Amino acid sequence: MPNTETTTGSRTPWQVTRSVWYAMFMREAISRTMADRMGWFWMLFEPVAFTLIMVAIRGFVSGDNLIVNADFIPWMLTGLMGFFLIREGMMRGLGAIDANSALFAYRQVQPIDPVLVRTYLEGMLRSFVFVLFIVGALLLEVDLYPDDAIRAMGWWLSLWALGLGLGLVVSVLGTLVQEMAIIVRMISLPLLILSGVIFPLNHLPHWLLEYLMLNPIVHGLELLRAGFFDGYKVVNGTSASYFWMWTLATVALGMLLHVRFKERLKAK
Repeated sequence: MPNTETTTGSRTPWQVTRSVWYAMFMREAISRTMADRMGWFWMLFEPVAFTLIMVAIRGFVSGDNLIVNADFIPWMLTGLMGFFLIREGMMRGLGAIDANSALFAYRQVQPIDPVLVRTYLEGMLRSFVFVLFIVGALLLEVDLYPDDAIRAMGWWLSLWALGLGLGLVVSVLGTLVQEMAIIVRMISLPLLILSGVIFPLNHLPHWLLEYLMLNPIVHGLELLRAGFFDGYKVVNGTSASYFWMWTLATVALGMLLHVRFKERLKAK
């Protein structure tokens, strides 16, 4: 029997989806890297600026004396890059549907497509920037190379997955309820402070640490750092199971929301 797909020239749903993702990826990549001449500058400058500011503050708080088996600057840079990976996955997902609403006139394009493409693109860009920082640090004789590269890579991908899950959820909530988009943007800076990105959490009072450890980002960043620094003492209560429970839950919830509100998202 002849191949129906070959003779009719029709394509499978998977081939259509891949074509949609590729076209959207190229569109987003060009817009992200070339439309804004300052795009690459800000991706590089933001972690550098944070690092310089915190190094200046370090002299007052002696942050490096509070971290076991890790130098302060590599420790903080690792946390910053991991946090930015999650934050940008969430923030890029937040505006993905509205920015691509015109494309929903094509029945092949679904509201979830721009969220997946944007999160993938942002993860690729952040990974490239992180590699640049590792190479730059080595040239400056700062030890930022991971002691356990496989473990570090695994947790980098895990943080990427959490960013995807959060992006899927907020893309629906932020599109349907405009106030949610405002709230998500407002919590970005508090999350930076409460996730143990710039100051170690181990020396906080136990009653306060119990509440901060409800934040899954803390667990992911600590486990990422454990892959970079051999013998690093993670914050008490750090759990890979807890982190993955949150990651899988947000991804599943985000997909369910997209299935449930697909038509309303298209009509927005």
